[in-house]
Amino acid sequence: MSRRIFSVLLIAALALLFGAASNQTNAQEFGVNWTGTFFPTNNLSGTAVSVAGINGLNFNWGTGVPIINGVAVAGMPTDNFSARFTSTQNFNAGNYTFTASSDDGIRVFIDGAVVLDRFVGRALTTDTFTRTMTAGPHSITVEYFEGIDQAILQFNWVFGGAAVVPTAGPSPTPSAIPPTSLPSIPAGAISATVIRAPVLNIRAAPSIFSERVGSVLRGQTYQVVGRDADARWFLLQLSGYQGWALGYYLFINTNEFNAPVISDFVLGGNPAAATGVVAQSFATLRLRAQPNIYSAQIGRITWGGAVAVTGQTAGGDWYRVIWKGTEGWAASGFLRIVEGNIADVPVITG
Repeated sequence: MSRRIFSVLLIAALALLFGAASNQTNAQEFGVNWTGTFFPTNNLSGTAVSVAGINGLNFNWGTGVPIINGVAVAGMPTDNFSARFTSTQNFNAGNYTFTASSDDGIRVFIDGAVVLDRFVGRALTTDTFTRTMTAGPHSITVEYFEGIDQAILQFNWVFGGAAVVPTAGPSPTPSAIPPTSLPSIPAGAISATVIRAPVLNIRAAPSIFSERVGSVLRGQTYQVVGRDADARWFLLQLSGYQGWALGYYLFINTNEFNAPVISDFVLGGNPAAATGVVAQSFATLRLRAQPNIYSAQIGRITWGGAVAVTGQTAGGDWYRVIWKGTEGWAASGFLRIVEGNIADVPVITG
């Protein structure tokens, strides 16, 4: 073999060798030998079940119970469970990009410091962050909770190059305003946890017809300070204010009727207070002057719009409603009663 051919082959072999090493260094890593501690609640409390020898956090449990290495984790429900995964992983010195995807919440610690905090109810969302790692072992903790519906957790990292040595200069001034912490809940108080909505509107009064004054997220828990007479709406103590939430979307930690009655259906002059009946549209709906399809259109009720119901036809196929200050008629087949009893609405004849 000539020296020239040998040199070409040697160069090619080295290229393959270093290329493979480079690809391995930059491969997506999910970690090895994790230990998972599972809880039958969505807040890392309750009777814990530990599972060792987990190679990689890459799970899509759908709407079922958590399964590790082909075995269901004992005692875990399909919804409202949580887990804490811990491991020690070895890193080369350099910059790394970490990727976390979750449905619902996730929180990540590296060497005991919080590096990602998205421990809130949400649909599948992906977050990334970069971090300079020194050579050697580092402890990683990933906390996760599932609220309702889909349960997905993925956490990995990839090597992004050698560490950059910062140059001297002034320290940056933080500009982000830290989030307001959730109010503390007194011991023994009635509490409510959002479980059936990623984001739940908070209202000024116990009706969806009332003004929206804020929102809360799935998985968050608040003190209940009152309810309406039927225990359908609950007054929550929020960060600096109080507001009403529809009980269908909440998990109450005790008998909800133990909460004091704060308000009945009173909307301070709102037209819905006349009958106490509110409907919500599940279509874009014509508002008509009279209860028939040949009558003139006098408005358009948007999908999801809330209307006060003040009357109905004898057959109940049309409701007289008030939409943004205009009273008219809407086909009842496209409206869903969400407050009150339609039997309390008078029949309009003539």
